[in-house]
Amino acid sequence: MKILSGIQPSGQLHIGNYFGMMKTMISRMESSELYVFIVDLHAMTSVHDREKLSQGTLEAAADFLALGLDPDKCIFWVQSDVPEVCELTWVLSTLAPMGLLERCHSYKDKVAKGIAASHGLFSYPILMAADILLYQAEQVPVGKDQKQHLEVARDLAQKFNNEFGETFVIPEPAISEQTAVVPGLDGQKMSKSYGNTIPIFLEGKQLKKRVMAIETDATPVEDPKDPEKCNLFSIFRLFATPERTAEVRDLYINGGAAYGYIKLELLELLNDFFGEARRKKKEFLDDPETLRQILAAGAAKAREKASGTLDLVRDRVGLKY
Repeated sequence: MKILSGIQPSGQLHIGNYFGMMKTMISRMESSELYVFIVDLHAMTSVHDREKLSQGTLEAAADFLALGLDPDKCIFWVQSDVPEVCELTWVLSTLAPMGLLERCHSYKDKVAKGIAASHGLFSYPILMAADILLYQAEQVPVGKDQKQHLEVARDLAQKFNNEFGETFVIPEPAISEQTAVVPGLDGQKMSKSYGNTIPIFLEGKQLKKRVMAIETDATPVEDPKDPEKCNLFSIFRLFATPERTAEVRDLYINGGAAYGYIKLELLELLNDFFGEARRKKKEFLDDPETLRQILAAGAAKAREKASGTLDLVRDRVGLKY
């Protein structure tokens, strides 16, 4: 099974990134042909700062490796180091109906949140489709908010196959219902774009400030509450044991759930869960040249895979003469 997914280096990676994609990818290293990449070209739709983008790319690489990704058991690279993806993006864009892109809600949502409207933001789903189809991915772990973009990739693959002959594998989404949308501090989907995240590698007072800022209602401690409507509980259960989750759920339902104490317990759980990864990340960032070597080796393997697909595409559409 070929599994592929990528992550943007547009800011600090957060627990939504971890449970939405990173954990799934790391867990599949032994059983699948795994493709993991840092989508720096996508990040340019919102990041127009050289230092932020370049340092963010190294940080994202260190994050993944610190959390357990083994570059010897997967292909791990930076998107822009494989130029073939840009050519395939153009080929696919000549087939993409405007209506297909105009129906994508992500563009409208991001513009509404203040991200500048641009052609890159509008055509984001085509670049994402090229990322997926270039490596003939069979399965793509995505959050519910990205499922529509995967449907665009499927539509374009089918359209290409119908017009030019069987070329692309039709990818399938892999969505965990529990973690498809990890809530942020305000209850919306956790997103760097919304500024409502809990960064994985945040520590000390800064981390405590984020956790204590998780929005809750004004229901008194002794009153019953609905745990399924509480974003604090939704985050808490990602880290607590099943037994402890059941105990806290009972407090919600029968009364006695004190939000302040639950937040402090969550803070302790976060520190325990990511403590070792934080130490490893610091080691990687202290040796950026090793990071670059790992990413360069991954890009070489990715280009080898990509070139075969692009050669076939060029032949199918008539770019070989």
